[in-house]
Amino acid sequence: MKSITIKGSERESVGKVATKALRNAGAVPCVLYGGDQPVHFSAEEKAFKTLVYTPNAHTVVIELENGKSLNAILQDIQVHPVSDKILHLDFFQTFEDKEVTIEVPVKVTGVSKGVLAGGVLRLNNRKLKVKALPKNLPDFVEADITPLEMGNKLYVTQVGAPEYAIMHPDNTVVCQVRISRAAMKAAQEAAKAAKGAPAKGKKK
Repeated sequence: MKSITIKGSERESVGKVATKALRNAGAVPCVLYGGDQPVHFSAEEKAFKTLVYTPNAHTVVIELENGKSLNAILQDIQVHPVSDKILHLDFFQTFEDKEVTIEVPVKVTGVSKGVLAGGVLRLNNRKLKVKALPKNLPDFVEADITPLEMGNKLYVTQVGAPEYAIMHPDNTVVCQVRISRAAMKAAQEAAKAAKGAPAKGKKK
């Protein structure tokens, strides 16, 4: 999985006044969990744009001014309900020998037979939760729709790789090919026409 580096400053004051001052200065207060103790730090808001405003998943390297370098994943984000401005971020520290869970996007590949026949592809889950060691975290889960006929579904048991586990029930649908209205109408008209046609060998 691709990594993004965030340069931040460890903060001592974590009260409302200090937090408000940080935001007014264009910084975002953050907390890193998962280690021996939570690490409170801040970074410029623009540093998080490539992490937050993207459909892609990333691991994070947090580089602090005191020389500390910590590996992490984004766990939670708080945004302003009106302006969508980033208010607070929670991170979870990762270690080489410990598995972590993260959401990654689904990447559709292939050409579905059902779509070619007039069906409509519906992506039921645009992201899936996966669990793996940090080095095995995928950039995406590939969903090959080539074998899907009209009305078929692709389940989580049919995607993925041995390097990671998908943390969803086996009956979770990743995507499906639904019958379009045009195809359904054509089928109905064909059925009516066949029903009204004279039997073979008989004259009207």
